[in-house]
Amino acid sequence: MSLQQQLSKLKTNIKSQIPEDVLQKFDESIQALDESGMANHAPQVGDELNNFVLSNQLGQQKSLAELCKSGPVVMVFYRGGWCPYCNLELRAYQQILPQLKAAGAQLVAITPELPDSSLSTIEKNELEFEVLSDVGADYAKEIGLAFTLPEELREIYANLGGDLQKFNGAGNFNLPIPATLVVNTDGKIVFAHVDVDYTTRANPEEVLSVVRNNK
Repeated sequence: MSLQQQLSKLKTNIKSQIPEDVLQKFDESIQALDESGMANHAPQVGDELNNFVLSNQLGQQKSLAELCKSGPVVMVFYRGGWCPYCNLELRAYQQILPQLKAAGAQLVAITPELPDSSLSTIEKNELEFEVLSDVGADYAKEIGLAFTLPEELREIYANLGGDLQKFNGAGNFNLPIPATLVVNTDGKIVFAHVDVDYTTRANPEEVLSVVRNNK
């Protein structure tokens, strides 16, 4: 089953379990992000991506500049280990990790969660690639990928397992728009998938094809 099929099935299951008024609030928040035009200001193919220096799940610092020296870099921005859509996505990338490595690429996932939380996500999903902590979603915000979760959704998220203050740190309610970027050795974006609808993600097979064509 493809990632898209898994996401569609998950969406149907979630809709059957969550009250209609809550689903409506989720839909309204997605619509508000869409109407804000935020995705239009997100990184695009051909852009040179700003460097980052972020800590991985073990507290080791990693920079985009260093990663790019070894080949293309696949960057997956995800909301958190509490998000079932994100977990499906991460597991899908784990499945193609050998092919990505064979093509000379490195894969990193980026989340606003603290390192302890991202380590739990790695263990839960049996991930073999690095997860970088973008605390406060500061880097995502810098490149136009972050927004602040509206107050009316914070308690709802917490009740559904997404307690952002627990996973991201006190007072941190910034989240990234789920996005997948492929950056070549020059730091330029050769693939970009950005969608304000968090139930929609890039096709990992398409990402793999891009990597193979940008060795």
